[in-house]
Amino acid sequence: MTNRVLVILFALILSCPALANEQQARQTLMRQLQLLALVDDDQFNFEQQQAQLSQAPDTEWRSLSVNIAFDIERFWSRRGVPISNENKFTDNEDENFAIASEPNVEGYLATTNHIAKLLWMQQKNSWLPIEVNRLLRLGDTHPQLNVLIKRLWLLGDLAQLPVEPSKITLPVHQALMRFQRRHGLKVDGVVGPMTLKWLNTTPFQKAKLLANNFVESATYRTSIGSRYLLVNIPAFEMVLVDDNEEQLRSRVIVGKPYRPTPILNSQISNIVLNPPWRVPRRIIYRDLLPHIRKDGTYIEKRQFQVFDYQGNLQDKGAEEWQSLALGKFPYRLVQKPGSLNALGRYKFHFANRHSVYLHDTPNPELFNEANRALSSGCIRVESVTALANWMASNLVKDKQTWVDLQSTNQTTQWFSLKSNLPVHLVYWTAWVDEVNQPQFRNDIYNLAEKRLNTQNVTLNKLALTH
Repeated sequence: MTNRVLVILFALILSCPALANEQQARQTLMRQLQLLALVDDDQFNFEQQQAQLSQAPDTEWRSLSVNIAFDIERFWSRRGVPISNENKFTDNEDENFAIASEPNVEGYLATTNHIAKLLWMQQKNSWLPIEVNRLLRLGDTHPQLNVLIKRLWLLGDLAQLPVEPSKITLPVHQALMRFQRRHGLKVDGVVGPMTLKWLNTTPFQKAKLLANNFVESATYRTSIGSRYLLVNIPAFEMVLVDDNEEQLRSRVIVGKPYRPTPILNSQISNIVLNPPWRVPRRIIYRDLLPHIRKDGTYIEKRQFQVFDYQGNLQDKGAEEWQSLALGKFPYRLVQKPGSLNALGRYKFHFANRHSVYLHDTPNPELFNEANRALSSGCIRVESVTALANWMASNLVKDKQTWVDLQSTNQTTQWFSLKSNLPVHLVYWTAWVDEVNQPQFRNDIYNLAEKRLNTQNVTLNKLALTH
């Protein structure tokens, strides 16, 4: 079919409101089905429903479409997610029922647009693994660089294909840094194992990540309230929201893969200024005793106090501590407040069975690491002073004592709040950000992979409509 004929047909569609509305409804339903089939293929068989809609005669098309829209509405309703307009399902004058079934959630259109683009990319391009057995830097050449560079272009990180596609030019180097930034990697423009891993991740896999994370986050946010603190664990990021407006965003450090930060929701009930650190038994055995075995003065140097289980303070020499560290070590360790304290200046307490909390750190240089899964489960906050000041201004009861104690780092003081602050620790590995850029993060605890492995969605069921 020639371009001229296509233009004429498109003009005819626009001149016929009923036909134009029908085409819009079909397209809207297809976008929804693409999203939901990536999440729940048992209910939303994209290939089958696409065929039914495309082959249905005009007399049956509307009733079939409305039935699909009702299924979509029930999907969102079961999750408590509001849709655009429930009353439009019975409107017989136009095709607004399709748009009415869309979730009324920020980021929905951006997410479905990126999913459609990714699925188109998968359908039109080969995405065989790129194999590189060394680091590639600015100026380097490699036989597979042309494939790598084309992927950067397809994904939108490279504005145009270079004249020399087998060499890392400055624009390609800069595109690599944009790609790394969108995937939470070290932003150095060097093609290493993690950058290559994400370049080899297929568009279909990324579409699935976006779809599953969108549904999960949309469902979660329906009951989150207008004031809260949210930590997205694999993003290593915290956001503070008040009256539905962002007040603070900060990088954070979370638990190592073998000491993961738990997924939970609770409420911050107290702030502790200059907190002592009562070291959990597991950390004593895993982290501190090896140091004490090597150096018996480690306890004194790091300002620890040692208590027996009856609460009696222990005073022993360096050699005796070294010897005791070789055995069961029947003592508790408490680190004094101060510049060496592992919790830093602030601790934000919320009830949970994992004994985790948010706190400061004496090692701020670690926030510059790309992979910030470095703690024993608690969450270290980079902008901790800004968070503490916001809570002091908005929630702390005894503001005068708060002000009086700011000049010391030795005096410990618990501060109660006028109202608790909900805190949510979540695990979302993909989203579309506020400037319409798809973001992806490493599955640091292998939780997203486990979720996706429970589903069986094949690519042929997600072929794009034309």
